This record gives sequence, C-alpha cells and structure tokens, in this order.
Amino acid sequence: MQIKVKALKPNVKIPTYAHPGDVGMDVYSLEEKTLAAGEHHIFFVGFAMEFENGYAAIVKDKSSVSKAGLHTMGGVYDAGYRGEYNIHLVNLSDKLYTVEAGDKIAQIILYPIVIAEIAEAAELSDSSRGAGGFGSTGKK
Repeated sequence: MQIKVKALKPNVKIPTYAHPGDVGMDVYSLEEKTLAAGEHHIFFVGFAMEFENGYAAIVKDKSSVSKAGLHTMGGVYDAGYRGEYNIHLVNLSDKLYTVEAGDKIAQIILYPIVIAEIAEAAELSDSSRGAGGFGSTGKK
C-alpha cells in the first residue's frame, strides 16, 4: 500500500520506517520543548497524509521516549483527514524532559479497520464475562 505525505512547513521531516518490516513510522518534532513533570504539550509535526479508506493512522508511544516517562495522549487519524498531524505528549515522570527539533517523539501505525453498522438494541446476549469489569477475573 502506498500513502501520500504532504509537507506543510519548512524543515519538516516526513515519517520514516527505521528498518524494513517495521510497523511504526517514526514521527519527528519540529520544535524544542522542555516538559516539566506532569506537563502536556501538543507538537504540530508539519505534515498531512492520505491513505485508503478502510485504514486508520494510530499514534503510539516510541519506546525510547516512553522509557523516560513520556506518553502519547490519543491520536486516531481517519482516512478522510487531510489536516496537519500533531502529537500530544504528557510527561508522566518526575523529571524534566527536553525534546529537541528532529527528535523522534512518537510512531504512527496504519491499522485496517472495520466500519460497523450501529443498531440500537433493547437487550444484549449473555456472555461468560457478562458485565464484569476491572478485577472481574481475580488476581490469580
């Protein structure tokens, strides 16, 4: 499958795969920003993408930044979206973290998806789990 990536800003680095067979495209920061403990920041990354219907671009953590305590917040891009992509990061550590321009800050994975037909129902069928939520399977 081929995707189209349009640069929207000068000095943008479009997403890249680091190795053949990788599933995540690395996304690069355009700016330098130091995040304090607990701080959120939205990094606009200067590109837009086009890919086939039936897929979604999902933003996921990069292990190198997640090891330092940074986490991506959300990030689901539909096939019809043509605006600038952004990466919302939060620093969950107790230390400052500095992102430099050009740093890898997240990855985007293209997933095949199903568009469901939604049918309102008065009842749902029984299942072995039922309404069991957090902890419903016990600790062991």
